[in-house]
Amino acid sequence: MHFTNLYQQDTATRSKSNLLSTFKTLDEFHSPVLPGLPDDVAKHCLALVPRPDFPAMGGVCRRWRSYMQSKEFITVRKLAGMLEEWLYVLIVDGEGKGSHWEVLDCVGKQHRVLPPMPGPVKLGFGVAVLHGKLLVMAGYSMIDGTLFSSGDVYQYDSCLNRWGKLANMNVARYDFACAEVNGMVYAVGGYGMDGESLSSAEVYNPDDDKWTLIESLRRPRWGCFACGFEGKLYVMGGRSSFTIGNSRFVDVYNPEMHAWGEMKNGCVMVTAHAVLGKKLFCMEWKNQRKLSIFNPEDNSWKMVAVPVAGSSRIGFQFGILGEKLLLFSLEEGPGCLTLMYDPNAAPGSEWQTSQIKPSGLCLCSVTIKA
Repeated sequence: MHFTNLYQQDTATRSKSNLLSTFKTLDEFHSPVLPGLPDDVAKHCLALVPRPDFPAMGGVCRRWRSYMQSKEFITVRKLAGMLEEWLYVLIVDGEGKGSHWEVLDCVGKQHRVLPPMPGPVKLGFGVAVLHGKLLVMAGYSMIDGTLFSSGDVYQYDSCLNRWGKLANMNVARYDFACAEVNGMVYAVGGYGMDGESLSSAEVYNPDDDKWTLIESLRRPRWGCFACGFEGKLYVMGGRSSFTIGNSRFVDVYNPEMHAWGEMKNGCVMVTAHAVLGKKLFCMEWKNQRKLSIFNPEDNSWKMVAVPVAGSSRIGFQFGILGEKLLLFSLEEGPGCLTLMYDPNAAPGSEWQTSQIKPSGLCLCSVTIKA
């Protein structure tokens, strides 16, 4: 009887504690953002806080932290002219045994190294940026010599400097194409659980943290790339089971029509791509000395010669900072410079060298404004 009374008292105490915690949480979310100020004014004030102070600001209360994680926070900072542009670069670690993310500012100085990505070490994953946050999706890991593909999705919040888990994809995949279009993230093709080539595609909606399957590609496709361009999803490069060698076709998905189309005059195989202004920039596998620029206004491709920087055989990865295209060398050495292409420069002076350089070989890079 004595133990029964103690259990009942303990249960009642814990229930009361949980109830008080719940009311405290509700009170936090319904209390003013800043006492004495209308919420819209208070949110504007928080948006003016310098970026280095974001992690401390996010630790003040749940209301502030929730606001900082929202699309509204990015929107208010943009309206206030406070958005800062940073280049997030995935770097190969020593001897190619791993990788880490580092952040470069607009003048190329290393700002910080990101916390390690959660989950097992993976390859073949996809990367996209959504509302000022970095998404790392799917991929595969090797465990005791066996390949395991994944549908895991992780999100890095650049404001709070921490990783979080999002909903899993419907299809585990690796070596696939992915990109953000109109506030949604698309994942297309790749390899599946048993190494089979995929034609499936799906889209992520951040509002309900859910992946939804959409119309599949007309053919399986893997090792491909994607970008959001003119409100549509462009999938290019890689290989297809219906073509010999590298695919020339560019698959185009129209979110409004929920349907795929095709642009047949694409590059042979895209090894790097970027959208700058209203043009698409690509580097081809067979010709690393030419920059291919697609103009949607007349549906044409323009070829621009790439200056020699170091070895003439050097390949490149792309980055974007300050409305300029950066070409990071895929070889290391004193003669391997970062090239910069300015599409708005006077004719003949578009190419320059840049001091912006990652600490190691660049696997990929994304630009985040927050």
